[in-house]
Amino acid sequence: MNLLPPDPAQSQAPVNLLIVDDVPQNLVAMQALLRREGVNLLLADSGAQALELLLEHEVALALLDVHMPEIDGFMLAELMRGSQRSRDVPIIFLTASPDDPLRVFKGYETGAVDFLHKPVAPQVILSKVNVFIELYQQRQLLKARNEALERALKLNETMAAVLTHDLRTPLSAILLCADKLSLELPDDNAGAQQTLSYLEASTLRMARMVEQLLDFSRIRSGGLRLQSSVCDLAEVTRAVLVEAGAGHRSDRIALDVRGDSTLQGDMDRLGQIVANLVGNALTHGADATVQVQVDGGDARVVALRVRNTGHVDEALLPRLFEPFKASFHQSNGLGLGLYIVDQFVRAHGGQLSARNEAGQVVFEALLPRRSDLRSPAVS
Repeated sequence: MNLLPPDPAQSQAPVNLLIVDDVPQNLVAMQALLRREGVNLLLADSGAQALELLLEHEVALALLDVHMPEIDGFMLAELMRGSQRSRDVPIIFLTASPDDPLRVFKGYETGAVDFLHKPVAPQVILSKVNVFIELYQQRQLLKARNEALERALKLNETMAAVLTHDLRTPLSAILLCADKLSLELPDDNAGAQQTLSYLEASTLRMARMVEQLLDFSRIRSGGLRLQSSVCDLAEVTRAVLVEAGAGHRSDRIALDVRGDSTLQGDMDRLGQIVANLVGNALTHGADATVQVQVDGGDARVVALRVRNTGHVDEALLPRLFEPFKASFHQSNGLGLGLYIVDQFVRAHGGQLSARNEAGQVVFEALLPRRSDLRSPAVS
């Protein structure tokens, strides 16, 4: 079974060319010249009939005679430009009148791409028509491939969301079983307890990956909603650091709070911002102390700064907040943590940055005290 979308190049529809002339012999001659496989000729002997055809068909090119009763070529071109359906159709004017610069200028002013005087050499018309047919086919092919790609991406994001949501239940069961076994095993069975410790750590790591994938899917699909309330970023940070200290030495984290740290925001997402930045610092900061600072000294913003020993390659800094950065930089996770932090900071109307400073990596999130929360934008 082939699950790949069909190649749009293998199923291209015929190209429609519109030819408008009130002289029947000219229509017959143009039909004989331009008829070929893959090209559908739409013939009209008046401007009114041409407008009817334009309502029914998508046209790659229009060849318009200038001199026609009631609706002449110039008026027809203006009417075409006034319609959403036909405004982008290329127009070539054909006229038997002597060369008149004013008429040529008027033709280009109404949106023509060319202005030809009869009699026109067949090779000239064929050459120009072939160019516009090829351009039209390329645009249609690109449009079809973009639509197929969008459908495939949407399907992948939907599958990722479903899988990550369903994975949380068995992961929770594994953690519960590990806790139960840890309580039931004798304390002197160091080997078994160590194995359970590894199992719990790996399961928690996988659970964090699943949560990141789920947040990523919500962000990409626009399904993530934030709830606004008055929050104290210092209190949120302290609560996160208590949890982080349970999995690491508590003396590895130093918190510095300055000024008023209250702001309007989503408490859960603010907690994720702190947790991801601190977790990243603990992972990449060797055994050195991670410095966390909540600075409320500015009346407009509250700053969260997380520092750890290390250095980020300067070439990587501009791309540090892109999703799946692990594809081009060694990482212990999926490469989604910093992307999600950046999206949450942006959703609060703030700005996240990273820099190297005196042998340390510094992440700084500037969060406005008051902002209208919005769903993270797809980037």
